[in-house]
Amino acid sequence: MIEFKSLSLRREGQRVLDNIDLTLPKGGLTALVGPNGAGKSTLLSLAARLLPLQQGSITIDGLPVASTPGKVLAKKLAILRQDPGPPPRITVREMIGFGRFPHSGGRMMVEDRTMVEEALTRFELDALSHRTLDRLSGGQRQRVMVAMTYAQGTDYMLLDEPLNNLDMYHARQLMQELRRLADKTGRTIVIVLHDINHAAASADRIIAMKDGRIAADGAADAIMQTPVLERIYGFPVPVIEAAGMRLAVQYARKADEAAS
Repeated sequence: MIEFKSLSLRREGQRVLDNIDLTLPKGGLTALVGPNGAGKSTLLSLAARLLPLQQGSITIDGLPVASTPGKVLAKKLAILRQDPGPPPRITVREMIGFGRFPHSGGRMMVEDRTMVEEALTRFELDALSHRTLDRLSGGQRQRVMVAMTYAQGTDYMLLDEPLNNLDMYHARQLMQELRRLADKTGRTIVIVLHDINHAAASADRIIAMKDGRIAADGAADAIMQTPVLERIYGFPVPVIEAAGMRLAVQYARKADEAAS
């Protein structure tokens, strides 16, 4: 369980997070959605200790994030950052192997190699395993980074906009794979998404943030309603039912026609 208590943060005099109280039980897939600048990525960065706490506390399975040794935290939680930086000239297999460092200390054992091979297969990267990252497309690199996060073997995976640069096929495949991971392995997956429809299709719970606060929190049916989405995003978002799901029709001309 991840618990955020009275969490606040300011940057350059501007409020980024404002008194967040939030509990994420163990297991399942939770989507963080909301406008740009809402505080979603900051929340994940604080949980992974990529940013220092200013006010409040975060605990993971009772361990305080602020004071838990890094080696211990790295075996509990893995994070995929939004901008991993320029691609290095290392192979896909080597990059995924970095996810095993908290366990191997740089000396890969049979268990570590087995986990790397599983990650390559799970995220459809076998054919690219010997290619260097600088020779991959942006979408391919993104899949490699998700696979590396998975290979870390933690109970908690925090993924900041993992669908960036992915085409429709691979975005769908990744969300389906994350759903399977949550269901079959018991991992807790927290994912920042810009596409509310991906969140509605795959997540157990959707937490919407706006202006550094929690604007809405619930299952897809509770969130995927025009008044709720308007409160989050600031404009009327028609919601339709298709394939047994509620979907937001956010595209300008079609949405305006549907609302009229």
